[in-house]
Amino acid sequence: MDFNEFIRSLDRNIPPEVSPMLEALWYDGKGNWERAHDIVQDQGGPVASGIHAYLHRKEGDLGNAGYWYNRAGRQKPQVDLDTEWEQLVKELL
Repeated sequence: MDFNEFIRSLDRNIPPEVSPMLEALWYDGKGNWERAHDIVQDQGGPVASGIHAYLHRKEGDLGNAGYWYNRAGRQKPQVDLDTEWEQLVKELL
C-alpha cells in the first residue's frame, strides 16, 4: 500500500489490513480521535509513543504530548498537524 492508496481507504467504513499503528492513524484520519487513542495506548515502543504524542498534540494537551515525544525520542515537530500526520503515515508505509 502506498500513501495515495491509504488516503483513498479513508473513504471506506473499515480500515485496510495494516499494522495497529497505521490503523490508529487511519481512525484519526477519519476523525475518530478516541478510537485512534484507544489503539495506540495499548502499544509500546517509540513508534507508538510518537503517534501517542501526535494525538495529544492534536487534542491540545501539550504537556502530555511533550511527555510522549520524549518517550518516542523525538522533538515536537515544527510542522502543522496535517503534515505531522502525513509524515507519520509515510514513515509506517
